[in-house]
This record gives sequence, structure tokens and C-alpha cells, in this order.
Amino acid sequence: MTALSAVARDTQSDESLMLDYAGGDIRAFECLYLRHKGGLYRFFVRQLGDKQLAEDLYQETWGRVIKAAPSYQVSAKFTTWLYRIAHNLLIDHVRAVKPLDQLQEFELEPVGDANTPESAALQHQQALALKLCIGRLPTVQKEAFLLSSEMGLTAQAISEIAGVSLEACKSRVRYAYQSLRQCLNRRLQESVDEVL
Repeated sequence: MTALSAVARDTQSDESLMLDYAGGDIRAFECLYLRHKGGLYRFFVRQLGDKQLAEDLYQETWGRVIKAAPSYQVSAKFTTWLYRIAHNLLIDHVRAVKPLDQLQEFELEPVGDANTPESAALQHQQALALKLCIGRLPTVQKEAFLLSSEMGLTAQAISEIAGVSLEACKSRVRYAYQSLRQCLNRRLQESVDEVL
């Protein structure tokens, strides 16, 4: 691939790349894969907490994209279509393996640079509290929250992925944020009380 065609690919829409791939252009798929691999993998890891299972479902999602390529039509944004496939695989797995409300917690790394041992400890404590609180969200709220906060998807896109009304999606995101704020405030207050 020449530098000029690489630049052209970088500016092409996802939908256009997928149509090119459906027409036999392997490099179009490579570009799509590179654009979405990190976000899609993190979606599975944060939903499941099991990196090996996340990898399996991640690979299965791309396998389904490849299978669906010949019949692909632009009826929604590519990201909506891609995450709809991921959502369906996740739901199928959860239904087959365990009840919806018993998903394992997922990993979160402490955020930011710590200049002092105290700030490092505080950041670690906050990250653990956030992990715990996200893990306690109902599955539908957790998914809506992650798609909104991690992937930056709009409520409309999330509603299409989850197959629910726009209002139901907005409610899920709103309730997730409310629950997280309440849980974090409670957890962090408990930590302060322990120190005192």
C-alpha cells in the first residue's frame, strides 16, 4: 500500500471501507480492524472480566463481520452494526453460561500518574471503588455506561445496538451514572471513615 493510498484509507468512512471489503479489498478490512480493535476488545473485557473469554468473543465478532461482508449494506453506522454483533454474542454467551446478574467484575487500572505515595494510594483506592461500583450495575446499565463512556457512542447508537428504544437507552445511561455516583460516594466515604 502506498503512502497516498494509506492516507486515503485513513480518511475513508467505516461504511465505505466495509463496502470495499465486501467487494474483495482485504486492505479495507485491515484498516477497519485497526480502527476498532482496541475499543471492541475493551468492551468485551470490561463486560466479562475474563480476558480469554473476551478474546474468544472478540475474534468471533470479527469472524461474523467477515462472514457478513458479502451481504453487507449500509443501513446504520458501521460501529453500530459492529457493536450490535458484539452485543448479540455477549447476550448469547451470558444466557448460555450464567445468569445475567452474575457477570464477573472487570479489571480497571489506576488512572493518572502518581507523584506521591499518598496520591498513588488514593488513585488506586478510587480505581478499585469504581471497579466495584461498575461491577454492581445491572447488566443493561453496565453495557449502556461502557458504550457511552468508553466508546463514546451516542444514545441513538446504543439504543440500536441494544435493540431498545432511545428513551430506554437514555434511562439506562442516566441510572448507571446515578448509581455510580451514589456507590462511589458511599465507598469513598467508607474509606475516609476507616482512616479516621
